[in-house]
Amino acid sequence: MTDWAIWFVLAGALIVAELFTGTFYLLMIALGLAAGGVAALAGAQVEWQLLAAAIVGIAAVMSLRRSRFGRLRKSDANRDPNVILDIGQTVEVAAWQQHGNQYLARVPYRGALWDVELQSGHHAEPGAFVIREIRGSRLIVAPR
Repeated sequence: MTDWAIWFVLAGALIVAELFTGTFYLLMIALGLAAGGVAALAGAQVEWQLLAAAIVGIAAVMSLRRSRFGRLRKSDANRDPNVILDIGQTVEVAAWQQHGNQYLARVPYRGALWDVELQSGHHAEPGAFVIREIRGSRLIVAPR
């Protein structure tokens, strides 16, 4: 098998692996391998093929890392309505009890009694509240 064919087969294998993992980093490394294949097609020696693959692969990974697709998203899953479908739902609080600097209550929600905590910065008055966060088995709510 010729050098350029090996490079392109390896690049194709990484593209297939990227489809299974859903990460763009394997795709960037596959671009580097394709650059090595292009260098092999141009008749470069193996050392130059490896150098081309390394330079293009590293540059592609670094540019992906700096783009918005490569940044880590540090979000709290307890507040994400895409993770917890209860966030954004409404509960009715009949009365609040003050414990220290927290306001707590027990409310029926989805067929069970839940502990409810008022989100800081809001007034403890009976009425309808929206679930903003879930910490363990406690609903953190704010007024509607």
